[in-house]
Amino acid sequence: MTEPNTTQAPPAILFVDDEATAVKYFQRAIGQLAPVVTGQSVEEGKAMLDAHADSLAVLVSDQRMPGEYGNELLRYARERYPHIVRILTTAYSELDQTVEAVNQGQIHRYIKKPWDITALRMELKQALELSGLRKERDQLVREKLMVLQKQTVASRVGMIHALCASLIGPGRFQPVETYLSGTYLAGAQNAEPDWQRLDYADLVGAESQRSGSFGHAVATTLSKLRGAGRAAGDAAAVLAETLGASVRRDGDVITWTSTATLNEFVSRPVAEAVSAEHAGWLAVLLWVEEAGGALQLVREGDAIAARAGTRADAFASDRLAVWIEQLTEA
Repeated sequence: MTEPNTTQAPPAILFVDDEATAVKYFQRAIGQLAPVVTGQSVEEGKAMLDAHADSLAVLVSDQRMPGEYGNELLRYARERYPHIVRILTTAYSELDQTVEAVNQGQIHRYIKKPWDITALRMELKQALELSGLRKERDQLVREKLMVLQKQTVASRVGMIHALCASLIGPGRFQPVETYLSGTYLAGAQNAEPDWQRLDYADLVGAESQRSGSFGHAVATTLSKLRGAGRAAGDAAAVLAETLGASVRRDGDVITWTSTATLNEFVSRPVAEAVSAEHAGWLAVLLWVEEAGGALQLVREGDAIAARAGTRADAFASDRLAVWIEQLTEA
């Protein structure tokens, strides 16, 4: 098995064949077109893919090899490294396996042995060009989705502000401040885009449904808290009761056992529903605000803890914009 030179700029071709003569012939015929690295079995081919997928552009696999057939290697590459162009080659007329590979999207081309060198070089040149186009497309899609993700996070932050205003009245920013502080401490600025949502209209519709469900859960929990007749001094107890096993109470200090509970709404993909505990967290902040109290969050090592805090008299007019910038920075 030969190893790819990862410092080499040109993308490489991985050729997998158990016949040493075929390997030498392929390297001699294609070596001037692109770097060629080789494996002698499906197992070696998988190992090469796992170790060097970023530097590989094309996979050419023989069908009949000891152990597993080449179809298995091509399927493996398709599922894990779809940017790599896959080509099947064989000296046998194995029509059933070839048709299966084509139908399952496992291969780009089928090349029968013995090779016509001119045709083989043309096929590999086209495969390298296709791989380059795929990489360019994937990069553009990724950039587009990163922009959409930042827009989504900004919209979610704005929705939190609007929800708080609708439930406890405008001009009361303390719950928003505390909530977004928790989101930031839990690491929402590194939220991963939802790669399955490529259509903007689909994303907007799913976001609307998710936000509506979250808002309804917050309002329902807040209504129950309002009817319980508790005072602001009971904030720690109320928070522990509302969030359950996701927090630990030690007197007047509440510590999150799972910090992910703090950033669910802002950071998670649109397909993931928000938990009742997370909705309860915002509901408690709104209830504490109405009761005349406030909570302050601090990071203590790997944990995040909440204590009674002092309510701010006022917030800068651009405070929400500052939070959006912090939560969407790369």
